[in-house]
Parts: sequence; C-alpha cells; structure tokens
Amino acid sequence: MEDHHTPQQQSFTQAISARLARDHYENFPVASLLLPRRLREPIQLIYSFARQADDFADEGDLSNEERLQLLDGYRNELDRIKAGREPHTALFVALGETIEQHQLPLQPFYDLLSAFSQDVTKQRYADFGELMSYCRWSANPVGRLLLHLYGEATPRNIGMADAVCSSLQIINFLQDVNVDYKKGRIYLPQDELKKYGIQEQQIAEGTVTPQWRMLMEFQILRATRLLQSGAPLGMALPGRIGLEMRTIIAGGERILHKLHKTRGDIFAERPVLQTRDWGYMLYRAIRRK
Repeated sequence: MEDHHTPQQQSFTQAISARLARDHYENFPVASLLLPRRLREPIQLIYSFARQADDFADEGDLSNEERLQLLDGYRNELDRIKAGREPHTALFVALGETIEQHQLPLQPFYDLLSAFSQDVTKQRYADFGELMSYCRWSANPVGRLLLHLYGEATPRNIGMADAVCSSLQIINFLQDVNVDYKKGRIYLPQDELKKYGIQEQQIAEGTVTPQWRMLMEFQILRATRLLQSGAPLGMALPGRIGLEMRTIIAGGERILHKLHKTRGDIFAERPVLQTRDWGYMLYRAIRRK
C-alpha cells in the first residue's frame, strides 16, 4: 500500500511515538515489529492520540477544568476532521490522513476522549457493570480501530476484541491499584470492596490481609475468564496480525500469572513484564498457531 504521508509528517509521528514510548511503560507491544510495516505508522498515530489525551487527564498539576479544556481541544480537532476541515495541529493533520486513507470510524476516537474526561470527574465505580461501561470507552475503541486497520472488523471479531481489550484494561487496574489510589482513583468495584471488608485506608496503607488476597484472587479469576473468552481472536486473525494479537494475549496471561503468584500483594512490587517475559510470550504466540 502506498504511503501518502509527507516526510515531515512521518518524522513527526516517529518523534512523538518515540518520546511517548520512552516516557511511558507499556505492558503490551505498540506497533511492534511483528506487524506489517504498512500498519506501524497508523497504529503509532492512534497510540500517540490516546497516550497524549490520557496524559491530559493524569499528568502534571493542572486543575480539572484545565484538563477538560485540553480534552475539549482534541474533540474540536476531531470535529474539524469530521467536517472535512484542516486540523490545527500536526498530530491531527497526520491522524486525519490516516483516518481517510484507512476509512477508520471517528466514534472510537470520541469514545476514548469520553473515557479520559470521565477519569477527571469520576473516581469510584459502584459495581462491575459500571467498570465494564468505562472499559467500553477506555479500552475497546483501540481494538476496534485496529480491526478496521486490518480489514477484519467483523461482528464476531469485534466481540472478541472487546473482551480482550476490557480484560487488559482490568489487568492494568489490578497492577495499578496503588498507583491509581495516589491519583485519587479506585477502579475496584465498591460493592466488592465492601463484600470482602476492605476499607480505602487499607489501600492507602498497602496492608495485605487474607480478605485482600481473596478479593484480588476473585478479580484475577474474572479477568482471566474474560481474556480467555476473547483469546480465539488470535487464531481468527491471519498472518502477522494474528501473531501480534496472540503475543498481546500472552502478555495479559503473563501479568495475570504474576499477580496470582504474588497472591495479590501489588503493594510490595508492581508486576510488570521483564525482558525474559517477551521471549516466553512470543514462544507461546508461535506455539498456538
């Protein structure tokens, strides 16, 4: 497929993606070398959009009003693309070309911004249903955009991708209980905290009790089942994109294994993927084929 981006826009994409990759730890590959070359730059652009918008909601010392204004600025840029008008920023000029070239739907981009805005205004989730509703905005749009890029956005594939993306989001919540609490957020459902007798002060203090371990084991098991329900997507997608998806799924399984091994004590050490894990993940992805 011919690349219609200008050299300046390619340099912009590469530079911003490199900075974001350097500044942010990621569990799962972003536009990795496993993918066909023609897909890497579009995926990097989608990642850059999502990562920067997420930073508006999370990073620095901005007020909530300032964070929401920045996110509204991104919405306005999407509105310009939707109306066929030239965006104001280099990121959105390149993104607009990618959207047009690959016929990507705009709604997933808007959904991501809704999730980041919700992060600014909502810090607690009453139950798992509320949390899954958040995942439909925060995680599932990425999987849907990737399927459209791949030309594989069938209803069945979308359903499996939603399960994979939601499970990966929940896995990230389990890794980051301590990190999120420091930002004022708790993504563990409030009714389940109550069921297991967990007070917020216990999270603040990093106290691990038998009840906490039971709560985390319940969360780990549910996330595992959700990931497994979407795992056939790795076999449904062809070639290198299937290999990439199987590697991502293997990464989710690996983090779940680490969470289980610590028996939920994410306060002592946040489970992350190490260099040796990536070889194991690729081995698992190849074997599954």
